[in-house]
Parts: sequence; C-alpha cells; structure tokens
Amino acid sequence: MQQTMSNPVLVEVIRGDRLESRHRGAVAVVDADGKAALSLGDVAQPIYPRSAVKALQAMVMVGSGAPERFGLTEEELALACASHSGEPGHVAAAIGMLARAGLDADALQCGAHWPIYQPAAQALASSGETASAVHNNCSGKHSGFLCAACAMGVEPRGYVAATHPVQREVKAVLEELSGLHLAVDQYAIDNCSVPTWSMPLAPLAHAFARFGTGHGLAPGRAAAAARLRAACAAKPWYVAGTGRFCTEIMERFGARVFAKGGAEGVYCGALPEQGLGIAIKCDDGAGRGAEVIMAAMIAKFLPVDEAERGFLDRFLRPATRSWNGITIGTLQPTESLT
Repeated sequence: MQQTMSNPVLVEVIRGDRLESRHRGAVAVVDADGKAALSLGDVAQPIYPRSAVKALQAMVMVGSGAPERFGLTEEELALACASHSGEPGHVAAAIGMLARAGLDADALQCGAHWPIYQPAAQALASSGETASAVHNNCSGKHSGFLCAACAMGVEPRGYVAATHPVQREVKAVLEELSGLHLAVDQYAIDNCSVPTWSMPLAPLAHAFARFGTGHGLAPGRAAAAARLRAACAAKPWYVAGTGRFCTEIMERFGARVFAKGGAEGVYCGALPEQGLGIAIKCDDGAGRGAEVIMAAMIAKFLPVDEAERGFLDRFLRPATRSWNGITIGTLQPTESLT
C-alpha cells in the first residue's frame, strides 16, 4: 500500500538546537455526521488501524451480553480495549475474564511476548518463569473475543479466523461505524493473529466520532460504545499501563477524551463532548510521532484550562534524554498542527 501523495511533516525532532528528524503523516478529524473538521495529508489512503480499533472490536463482546452473563467488571471491560503493558494487574484481569467464561489461558490464540513494562518483564524473568499468552498486550482483547463466543453460544476455538462468527461481527461493527463496505481482500493478519481491516483515515475518524457520541448507531451499538467509554474513563490504567500515553491522557481528562494507539504509528480517538473522531497515521510507523500529533489534536479541539494546557505540553513537546537522564532535545508539532 504505497502513499499516493507526499504527506506533510507533522512532527520535528530537535537535538540541541538543530533539526535532526521529521515525521510525516496524515490526520483526519471528523464529526459524527461525517463532516471534516481537519484534514492533513492523504486521508483517503487506506491504512491498517491495528490496535487503535480495539474498543470498536470490544463492542462485539458487550453486544453479545457477555458482561452480564459473566459478571465482567469495569477493569475487565477496559482491558478488552487495551494494549496493556503486561503488569500483574493486567495479567490477573485477563485470567479472571477467561475463568468467568469457563476457560483458561490455553484458549488464547494471540501468542506470547514479554511484558512491555520492563519492571514486570524483569520480575517475571527473575522468578524463573517465562512469558505466556496472558502477557501479550492483546490478551484482554482476545479474552473479550472468547467471552463473546461463549455468550453467543458458538465454538470459541478458531475465534481468530475471519470466518468465525465473532470476527464476522467485528467486521459488521467496523462497517456500521465507518460507513464502509469492507471487501474480503481488505484485511491482513495483525501480530496477534486476528484480521486487521484496512480503511482510509477519514472514515476511520468518522467511526470514532460515532463511537464517542452514539450518533447514527443502532441503540444496542450506541449503548455498547457508551459502556466501553465509561469503563476506559474510569479504569484507564487497564487500557495501557504505567507511564503510557493513553492511560495518562484518560486519567487526566476522563470521559472528555478517548485515546487509543496502534502499531506502526497509528492513533485514534474521540472527543465526545465536541462530537469529533480522530485518526492519525505516521508514515514511518513512529509511535512517538503519533502521540505528539494526538496531543496536538486534543489541544486544538478540546477546551482546556491553563493547568490542563500545561499538562498537555509535556506530550506536545516531549523531551528526549540521554541514558544519564540529561535533556538533549525535544519533539515538537509543526505549524500545520498547531
């Protein structure tokens, strides 16, 4: 999937007083009626949204009745939307979700990797244990898929296949929220083995505007979106983890902001009170660049007070430091964003 136009420079990397690197990309901000509030770069170029759409995927679990049937907690609902850091609380929540559905970690088909949070990885290694599927950052999403399958009364095995009833329902949710028809040749396989459906940034942002407002959605879909937003606002640590952008932003702004990152420089979000959805892609796949862009969009469209603006500034212009902790530079948004 080649870029069809040269996207603008959205983030600059400064070392000392000189420009060292640039992050090009595209960003779409769209309201719930599909009207563009901001469009930079090629927002019609399809991209893989990766983990940025986990909350949309989790709507299938909520719609299946799994939260009521299995007594899922707010923490577990938030974890279903998460790319978590593999900290002990995250792992315990994933195991708890599976247990309520009568399953264990062997049912997970996401694969294993070491915890993202280094102290958790070091503690696991020091204990003589090794990483398993529950430490995978996607184990909450996969536990949600398994809960959905059990609540729907379908075979949970093979839940990662595009032809499985759970994944067919995920596709239906993405189509309903984005307004797109997703053809069978529009998906690839994500790192956790489930389908990732390609779509342009503009309809992806529209999907998040609808997720943030419920506008234009069937009542059940709107209720599922509202329930997941509330869980993530109440328990943002379960959406990412210690020191992570998503968690810190939602801890500060609560229900006013939903933000979720994905691999390869993707970020999506919603500003429910403003009725806006946001979709971002850095051409070079840099998550650090996507976070600066998302912070810039929040600062641009969300009314904030002086203290909140000061809080946002450390994400708008994050410092880079040497291994000795010395500040050696910064990232900064370009004028096109600010």
